[in-house]
Amino acid sequence: MSEISLIGKKIGMSREFYKTGQSVPVTVLKMEKGRIIELIKEDKRGYKAIQVGFGKIKNSKLTKAMKGYFAKKNTEPKKVLKEFRVKNLDEYKEGNEIGIEIFNEVKFVDIRSKTIGKGFAGVMKRHNFSGLRATHGVSVSHRSHGSTGQRQDPGKVFKNKKMAGHMGDKLRTIQNIEIIKRDESHNLLFLKGSIPGSKNTEVIIKKAVKNINKLTMIEKIEIIEKQKKTEEKKKK
Repeated sequence: MSEISLIGKKIGMSREFYKTGQSVPVTVLKMEKGRIIELIKEDKRGYKAIQVGFGKIKNSKLTKAMKGYFAKKNTEPKKVLKEFRVKNLDEYKEGNEIGIEIFNEVKFVDIRSKTIGKGFAGVMKRHNFSGLRATHGVSVSHRSHGSTGQRQDPGKVFKNKKMAGHMGDKLRTIQNIEIIKRDESHNLLFLKGSIPGSKNTEVIIKKAVKNINKLTMIEKIEIIEKQKKTEEKKKK
């Protein structure tokens, strides 16, 4: 199950308090259950995969082809269809639902979501330029980027030059985010720290790709409590 991603919605941010008095900022995600629509066999496509559907959509918004597809599969229409490659298809069955339980034994996850759109931004905001001088002949153009091109040769502005333009609203992946808490009854996932995007942003979550040996917050607190107990025993 670890190869499969889930789609969630960013609700907002909160704090989680521990016995030791530590407070950890957390991002709350409302997870969505995915339904297995199709099992893709190796002889058909050259690889083993499962097709999972997420979210509800009205029949009126579907094309005739998609209406026929969902009718053939005898399932309710889904807004998003995603494919996930798997090693063994015997573990999965068409019509089964996949939820937050796939992260029960997972400590760290990778997330992918869209950053907040900032519109058209200048170079000082977009690229952290210092701007021009506040005095000595600079007039009106204090926040401008200065010269961009060359002289006679090559006499042009190169591509990817840092200039003013559209800022934000881009897909970004953040790796190794710790799962602080799970609430299976309400399908909520509490992740440590902040993640890209505003409220109600769609977030794709999967098990961390990298093998990391970082300690979780609970493990750190357990070590602190053990140290306190040993110190108390020594005092006695």
